[in-house]
Amino acid sequence: MGSMREIKQRIHATEKTSQITKAMHMVSASKLKKAERAIVRFRPLTKRLGDSVARVIENDSELSHPIIEARPVEHTIYILVSSDRGLAGPYNASVFKAFEAHIKKYHDSFESFSVAALGYKAFSFVKRRGYSLLNDTVIQVRDDISFLDFREISDLFIKDYLSGRCDQVVVFYNKFINTITQRVEADTIMPLDRSTLLKEVDSNDSEGPYKQIYHYEPTPETVLSQLLPMVVVNMLYGMILEAKASEHAARMTAMKSATDNAKELIKDLRLHYNRARQDAITIELTDIIGGANAVN
Repeated sequence: MGSMREIKQRIHATEKTSQITKAMHMVSASKLKKAERAIVRFRPLTKRLGDSVARVIENDSELSHPIIEARPVEHTIYILVSSDRGLAGPYNASVFKAFEAHIKKYHDSFESFSVAALGYKAFSFVKRRGYSLLNDTVIQVRDDISFLDFREISDLFIKDYLSGRCDQVVVFYNKFINTITQRVEADTIMPLDRSTLLKEVDSNDSEGPYKQIYHYEPTPETVLSQLLPMVVVNMLYGMILEAKASEHAARMTAMKSATDNAKELIKDLRLHYNRARQDAITIELTDIIGGANAVN
């Protein structure tokens, strides 16, 4: 251990760091509450859209659309949802690790897939790995992110899917479970599973002695072609909200651990400082006693 001055400087620097990490913990806790409220408010919209699509499909079993029809997969678009900033523990690394494991398992070459990166960390990761990027610029995942932030990239991959340039769209993101737990998910948003959509029909519609009959204008096909892209975009937005809540939870946990570690380090440094101070006092007393004995 260094001199008393060096130890005191380290204690002062660690205390400043502890104050910063504690403040970041409190900010992330506040943002997490807002993110959780955003998820709760958004879920009814996603459910209603799913119900509407399911009713259209249920009325006509022969009704079809490319977004709900699976086909052989030759090219896949992956969407990576990350954060713009670090200091969030394993939040970003866990997504990238799961994505690379998936690539090694299902792809033999980089030509069979391309990546849309949401967030600065994902953009930098894809650039470093040399994967094919759909977006040329960073799409920031702000705390108050809206549809307009990723509207251009969503229009692009929907257009590629409908034109046949890609056959599958998969999103890698952190799903928010609770403050301590966030789980990496890989969900397919195109094509949509017809049977899953039919399960989303509101159970209240089937209750009672009468069956509800819906009439669509201008045609069910036109209504479905308008609703399905909306469902895809809203599913992606819901995943981004889940990822944003997971980011705040991960950062809050990381900053709490950093604050606790700083306090432990300060405790150890103060112990070393007191020992060094006691050694210095003992040496001074020894010198004084030795000088007094020499005079006598």
